[in-house]
Amino acid sequence: MKTIPRNITPRLIDALKVSPVVFLNGARQSGKSTLVQSILYEIGSKKNPAKYISFDSPMNIAAASAAPEAFLTAYEYNLIIDEVQLAPEIFRALKIVVDDLRMKSKSKANANGKYLLTGSANILALPKLSDPLVGRMSVLTLYPFCAAEASGGKGDGLDRMLNMDFSGIHNRGLGVNDAMKLATFPEISGKNIKERGIWFDGYITTILQRDVRMLAELEKIYILPNLLRILATRAGSLINDSDISRDMGINSVTGKFYRNILKMMFLNFDVQPWFRNIGKRMVKAPKGYLTDSLLLCHLLDLNPDDIQKNKPDLFGHVLENFVATELTKLLTFSKTKAQLLHFRTSDGKEVDFVLEKPDGSIFGIEVKKSESVNIHDFKGINCLAELAGKDFRGGVILYSGKEAVPFGKNLWAVPFYVLWQ
Repeated sequence: MKTIPRNITPRLIDALKVSPVVFLNGARQSGKSTLVQSILYEIGSKKNPAKYISFDSPMNIAAASAAPEAFLTAYEYNLIIDEVQLAPEIFRALKIVVDDLRMKSKSKANANGKYLLTGSANILALPKLSDPLVGRMSVLTLYPFCAAEASGGKGDGLDRMLNMDFSGIHNRGLGVNDAMKLATFPEISGKNIKERGIWFDGYITTILQRDVRMLAELEKIYILPNLLRILATRAGSLINDSDISRDMGINSVTGKFYRNILKMMFLNFDVQPWFRNIGKRMVKAPKGYLTDSLLLCHLLDLNPDDIQKNKPDLFGHVLENFVATELTKLLTFSKTKAQLLHFRTSDGKEVDFVLEKPDGSIFGIEVKKSESVNIHDFKGINCLAELAGKDFRGGVILYSGKEAVPFGKNLWAVPFYVLWQ
């Protein structure tokens, strides 16, 4: 099977040049193992490529857990450890080994790129694991394919939006539904609905019944599949853990903890609110999304091929989730560094997504399923512009039309296909 290049690869190689430990995390089956094995010679050399070890092997887990320092120092050259969270003892040992390596080297830089780790759980949510490596580890996240990767695009759609450069964009033969069926886990990208259904059933079972058990002892682990379905029905909505927990028949503290377990496994994610303590009251609750829109469709028993025509209300729900995941993926490798947020006022004005750069400048992105846009559709973005003042840089409405159209200074209606340029 042909391997599709991942756009995060240059950023991963750059991280190895400046950190002794690089941790590449992301959902199981998102392509981490394939990616790290494709750069064995980039990490090492043609003569001495990096050594690849997988902790999917019980013997490797046993050896690393029994004597982690000895396990790490037994390998002379650079080391790749796959699914490292399965042997948590490794993390504290890494600190000791890296510090010793730095002391023995003439320069700290000589220790850089020594260890490349991958994991299917977000260890940043587990301070006991991540704290020992503060200042010694870079963390990157690999998501399933974005539409640009899966269709052979450059992946510069986000940068184009932020620069408001829409010259020469085209759909490259893909509609939104086509893009959604490609922008998923490598194993099922482009597969039919029956194949996807079988795969997702096995995937969910593996994560919720095996992987979660290895990370946390949950008294009510059996509720996780139902919780995931409830989160699917609420994708794009403000998160209210009390309401979610009430639907589950559990208390809100337990409900929030279990929802965060799913986040730690990269099944769902939150988009935090953008607000400034001026003028209008702002909604300060995050919105929730599922990491994969085909998984969302699977959980809700929806067929992406006919949802737009037969269930238009649900199509808008799925479409917003798709845009959320695409923006999240593009941010992992785009030239522009920004945080993905949302905006809503207490009187109902909102912008689906806000990108805020480190310098405080912001950009609004609204999602509209129709094939036409009018000036009234920009009322949320205009409200955001008024509150942000000089920090506002512009805004777009992503819509189902065929051309980019200006609606005022730095305001555009842009086809969805800008996402997979």
